[in-house]
This record gives sequence, structure tokens and C-alpha cells, in this order.
Amino acid sequence: MRRSLIVTVAAAVGIVLLAMMVPMAFLMSDYALEDRLTKAALEVQATETVVARQDAGSVAFYLDKINDGEDGITTTVLYPGDVADIGPDQGEDDRVAQVRSTGVARVDDVDDGTQLLVPVSRGGSTPAEESTAVIRVVVERPGVDSELFGGLAVLLLLGLALVVGSLLVADRLGRGFVEPIRAVAAHAGRLGAAGESVTDVEPVAVTGPAEVRELATALNRLVARIQTLLAREREANADISHRLRTPVTALRLRADSLADADERQRLSADLDDLQATIDAIIREARRSEREGLVASTDAVAVVRERVEYWRLLAEEQERDLTADLPPTPLPVRASAEDLAALVDVLLDNVFTHAPAPAAARVTVTARAEGGARIRVEDAGPGFPEGIGSPGRGVSGAGSTGLGLAIVEQTATSSGGGLLVDGSPLGGARVTVDLGVA
Repeated sequence: MRRSLIVTVAAAVGIVLLAMMVPMAFLMSDYALEDRLTKAALEVQATETVVARQDAGSVAFYLDKINDGEDGITTTVLYPGDVADIGPDQGEDDRVAQVRSTGVARVDDVDDGTQLLVPVSRGGSTPAEESTAVIRVVVERPGVDSELFGGLAVLLLLGLALVVGSLLVADRLGRGFVEPIRAVAAHAGRLGAAGESVTDVEPVAVTGPAEVRELATALNRLVARIQTLLAREREANADISHRLRTPVTALRLRADSLADADERQRLSADLDDLQATIDAIIREARRSEREGLVASTDAVAVVRERVEYWRLLAEEQERDLTADLPPTPLPVRASAEDLAALVDVLLDNVFTHAPAPAAARVTVTARAEGGARIRVEDAGPGFPEGIGSPGRGVSGAGSTGLGLAIVEQTATSSGGGLLVDGSPLGGARVTVDLGVA
């Protein structure tokens, strides 16, 4: 906007200056020509006196003197008969013959400017053609290399000064529009920044033109409304967590009091599955509060941290757990907490369903389109036949199937996907693609 305003002002001022300076340049040229004509008229009067009263030698000396300057005025005396002409512009034409015969001066336009022809009688009060000399004064039209150049240079400098001044004013005016808009845009960007909580953002300053102030006021009102909704969401999540976990705890206490060990074990397992489902639901409900509007984290750092966490258990089971990680960070569109839970689910499946000491390997590579690809594979028995893309409640290994469903949801939410197939190690391989942050 600021640049567009400057370009518009520059174009408008340039057009106005061009429309003014071109006619003014011609007007200055006409004024300079008129000034030369006035000077030429004075020279004609002085030359008439010299021609009428002096001999040819005195006239030649006088003309050499006045023609020596660079004022664009050339004077020549044309004599009748066999008397030689004096001056740089010798030679007669029909106009000179007419002036000599009629005794009437004339002014004509010529190629280079204006020509003045004035008859001068040398033989008495009544001029005769054979005794009439003609003074020819040629006035050249001023060019840019004459005194007109100075005026045009001053005019050009004034025009440039006007353009520069108008651009400075336009820049100042544009800044008054742009800076408040940038402040509003930066405020809106902070609202969507990863790791930035909407509830912690201060209202944007309401400054600038009326339209920008109206926009800032509307944005502050919207943020306040979002903050209110998020506060209500947190309260609702906390209430849901309390209301769901309290009866589950009560059921667990009753299950522990059962005398039948098989029944007690079965109910405890069902309650564990129910507790895991409740935790997943609450976790998903708190996603916006946990991630913000745009989730982002380094996949390499999170995977490295979780592999080191599981390495202790792998050492206890004498299981070979290796990690192949790139040296550079790979930002992905997922929160650190969700990505850590994803890795934990995949490694937990390995430790649960691949008997020790079956080896496991975790690999992280960069995707061509951006983001990261995480592979977790083992040397265990692998997935049962027919298991491709897992679904909620579908496991094939006696569990709820909720873990891989959560992994798939995290992958698809980031713009990636999940693939389950066989591993070169002989067991199962889970490939998770995560989109770029």
C-alpha cells in the first residue's frame, strides 16, 4: 500500500510537471526570442546612424565589433550597385530588393529565427533605390546552449525538488496508513503462532486512520470472544475429566472387592480400556489449548528424547533398540506432546507384542514435500494377515486398537498418513508421515 501510494503520487506529480514544464519551456523560448528582437531593434537604430554618416571602412569596423559577441544576433549591411556588402550574411534576395525599392522595413521568419530588413538612405531625405543600403539583422531562435539553458535548468531543478518533496509527503502519509496495519497484522500473526496462547495476547493498540482503528477494535473484540470461549472450554474439560474419572474410580474399587479372581481381572481390564478411552477423549478435547492454532515441533528432537526414555527398558529386556536420526532438525505440524505420545504408542506396541529379545529400530527421514517420516519396525511376529490401515477398536492382537488409531489421527491432522506393513527385520513396520510445519 505504501509503495503503491508513492508510485501513484510520483506518477501524478510527474504528469502535472510535464504538462506544465513543456509549455513553460516554449514560453521561455519565446520570451528569450523577444528579448533578442528588442536588442536587435536597438542595434538596428545604432547601425542606421553609422551607415548613414560613415564610410564603408567605419561601417566594417563597427560591424566587426557588434558581430563579435555570441548573443545570437548577426548584422550585415547590403549596399546597392557595385559597392561590396559588409558583414557575415551577404547576398541579396527578393525581400532585400523589395525593401530597397519601397523603402519600407520588414520582419520575416527564417529557418534559424527572425530576419529584420531596414532600408537606410545615404543620399538625402528622400531615399532613392540606387542610394539605399539595407541593414539585415538575423536573430537566431534561442537554443538549450544559450541563456535559455540556465532557465530550463532552474525549472528542471524546481520540478525535481517538487517531486522529491511530494514523495516524502506520500511516504509519510503512507507510513501513517501502513504502520497501524502492520501492527494489526503482526497481532493477528501472534494469535496463530505456534506455542502462543490466545489468552496471553495483549490487545492491539487502536491507532491510525478511522478504518484501521475500526479493524483493530473488531480484532480485539474477536480475541476477547475467543479468550472467553477458551476459558469456558478449559472449565468444561476439567469438569468432564472429573465427572468421568470419579465413577471409573468407584467401579475400580468395587471390582477390587470381588471375590472371584477371574471376574476381578476381567473387570479391571475393561476398566483399563475405559480409562484409556476417556484419557484419549479428554486429550483430543484439549488439543486446541495444548497446541494453539498452529502446532509445530522438531520431530528429530522429540524422537531422540523418547527413544532414550525407552532404551532403559530395552536394556533390561536385552533388546537391541537402535535409532537412525538425521543431524538437522525437521519441523513438523504437530505438538511436541502429541508427537511424543505417537512415538510412545509405537514403541509400546513393539515392547508389548514383540517378545524379547526381538530387536527394534526407529528411523527418521525428511520427506521430499517437507516434514518428516518416522518408521518404527521390529523383529517380532509382525501384524496378523489383513491388517492394513488400523481403525479405532480394530487391533488384531487382542487390544482395543486405540493406540494406532490415535497415531493415525495425529498423522492425518498434520497433513500426512499412516502405513502398516512388514519389516526387513522380519516383524512389523509402521510408517508415519508428518506434514511440514
